Amino acid sequence: MNDIQIQNKPLLIVISGPAGVGKDSVVHMMKEIGIPFHFVVTATSRAPRPGEVHGEDYFFYSKEKFEQMLADGEFIEHADVYGQYKGVLRSQVKSALESGKDVVMRIDVQGAATIKQKFPNALLIFLMLDDIEDLVNRLRERNTDTEDQLKIRIELARHEYSQIPNFDYQVCNRDGHLEDTARTIEAIIKSEHHRTDHRQVTL
Repeated sequence: MNDIQIQNKPLLIVISGPAGVGKDSVVHMMKEIGIPFHFVVTATSRAPRPGEVHGEDYFFYSKEKFEQMLADGEFIEHADVYGQYKGVLRSQVKSALESGKDVVMRIDVQGAATIKQKFPNALLIFLMLDDIEDLVNRLRERNTDTEDQLKIRIELARHEYSQIPNFDYQVCNRDGHLEDTARTIEAIIKSEHHRTDHRQVTL
């Protein structure tokens, strides 16, 4: 009888969800507890927040530089979010997939839809909170938006929650349970490697 092997080809994993749901914190926790993956760093035209490092948290570019890179076709997806660009560099995804490790991308819901369209076998995970009010409280606590900007984020978040059926999994990131959230994602990734119809992605 032929040997049967578990599929170990890398997965392309998208972690998405509304602003304030904790995408960055979850990815940091996944690294901290030793989940093996190659993280694709998103590029942005916004200024760094305190503690953020260029090339680790995001690639920070001026709006002019970002637009030049767009014109040169360097992104596989991008979006204008609240007047600021965000995008995923083609070179980042290519080198990540070639690493042999699972590839994790942390992007907004609009970007996740674009990735799913271009890579139907990508694994999409929607991070959420118990309800919108919890999300509103988190956004207020961040104190990074004006009241008008906050209203826009809340309305967008309501729309983004309606997109959950377009994702493969939904994971609740409850306050005080960050490691539980990361462990849930780890379990999802492990189970996906046991699928008979493996989610192979090529660039």
